[in-house]
Amino acid sequence: MSLISSSRRRFLSSVGAVSAYVWIPRPVHGYGAAEMRAIADGAGQVRPGISKWDLDTPALVVDLDKLEKNVQTMQAALKQYGLPSRPHAKTHKSAAIAKYQLANGSIGVCCAKLTEAEVLSAKGIDRIMMTTANPSVSKIRRAMALKKAHPAFIQAVDTEQNARDVSDAAKAAGVVADVVIDVAVGARSGIPPGDGAVALGQLISKLPHLKLRGMLSYDGAVQHANGFAERKARALKTIQPNVETFEAMKKAGLNMEIFSGGGTGTYNIMHLVPGFSDIQVGSYLFSDMQYLAIGNERGPVFDEFAPSLTVLTTVLNNRFPNRMTTDGGSKALTLNVPHAGVIGEPGMDYAATSDEFGAISFTTPPAKNYKIGDKLEVIVPHCDPVVNEYDQMYGIRGDKVEVIWTIDARGKSQ
Repeated sequence: MSLISSSRRRFLSSVGAVSAYVWIPRPVHGYGAAEMRAIADGAGQVRPGISKWDLDTPALVVDLDKLEKNVQTMQAALKQYGLPSRPHAKTHKSAAIAKYQLANGSIGVCCAKLTEAEVLSAKGIDRIMMTTANPSVSKIRRAMALKKAHPAFIQAVDTEQNARDVSDAAKAAGVVADVVIDVAVGARSGIPPGDGAVALGQLISKLPHLKLRGMLSYDGAVQHANGFAERKARALKTIQPNVETFEAMKKAGLNMEIFSGGGTGTYNIMHLVPGFSDIQVGSYLFSDMQYLAIGNERGPVFDEFAPSLTVLTTVLNNRFPNRMTTDGGSKALTLNVPHAGVIGEPGMDYAATSDEFGAISFTTPPAKNYKIGDKLEVIVPHCDPVVNEYDQMYGIRGDKVEVIWTIDARGKSQ
């Protein structure tokens, strides 16, 4: 049995023992998205609470108690390490959640795409760092419009031409742009560490409409490395050229107040990196099957952050042996692996490989005798793309819908 499979079964078994999962054999109303919005007040609050089991499916739900505890756990850990969080908004794409993070100690949020930043900025999020360079001149102009409206806005750059274009756009907008240099870890994005990055910093310091704030170095590949020891060793090895670049920039007299990176998988590792200023955590809010499988210092399950984000699905077919079909396919859960985990059913394999349907297979009898119309709750494979499939998520407390959060930046991928 693979480590992922073993970790998954162990976790789902433990969830089954202590979960607030409730079996509902009675017919349910089936409140649709529009009906729920009509019930909610202007702030999205739903009173009196409606059972999550009465929602039409597939429905994206978040356990508010678990989410709040995840935020508390992360903030307490980073306080101990002496580093603040600058979480990625691509995880939740929600202004309401971004505001909650900022109110609970985060120094800002990160956005990977300009349209995402524009939407959140329009909703009142004023401390945004763009972690992706914009080579498009039209996007640069729009980014500088954000800077003019929100002075705390920071833009990443990664080439000399890019820096010059940002400077020109800043001049036209009548602002001085705060910029960070995206210094690559691996080969995904950014300028390679070394002399070229230092030279780019020196150019930026001379351009009159730019202010260099430092650099960012996000290592996406290491976040899901299995086993804490392996993850730690890889993270510290791959960041070392960037540390040397950071030191060279400081030695050259450049302003390097920001050295940002890391993520949920390395939140308790990056404090060991000299000069690191903040951690770009994201998935800690929700957790998911991918993160549960990577393990921590205590064992094979990464369980310091509870899986707060789930999808409710309905059984559509139970007519075939050792098999069921649900209404939650790849459009509800995406195609990521490991597969979604059915709460309370460690023996079930939930494959969302069909567009509209989920295929559940099992070799041991399930805990319940599932009928057509019954509902299941599943932990999502990978939270970020799943959130992007929905217009809204339901905040649940004690199995009752307490709030509806609009996923404001859904589909904003430009």
